[in-house]
Amino acid sequence: VQLQAYGGGLVQAGGSLRLSCAASGTIFSINVMGWYRQAPEKQRELVASITSDGTTNHADSVKGRFAVSRDSAKNTVYLQMNSLKPEDTAVYYCYALTTYTTYWGQGTLVTVSS
Repeated sequence: VQLQAYGGGLVQAGGSLRLSCAASGTIFSINVMGWYRQAPEKQRELVASITSDGTTNHADSVKGRFAVSRDSAKNTVYLQMNSLKPEDTAVYYCYALTTYTTYWGQGTLVTVSS
């Protein structure tokens, strides 16, 4: 099973990016998909998650600016990031939680310039 993340890059403050993460391989019942991020010299933190029934959760720091969504048929999760701030600069990791294990993507770098 592999998770492949796309969409990171360099953007100016106030701009937008959309991250995508597709899971491939034989996967049974993904319950939750979402995104963590890790900034330099900081701990990894949960950004947003979405359950199989569409229930979402967003970190307080991104509420109103980021939106997580998923296409369950494609085992793909998205993160729409608007009004980006320099403090959003981090490596963003997608994950997929199943009944048995958690799968992780390789990370995609988002850099927000001031």
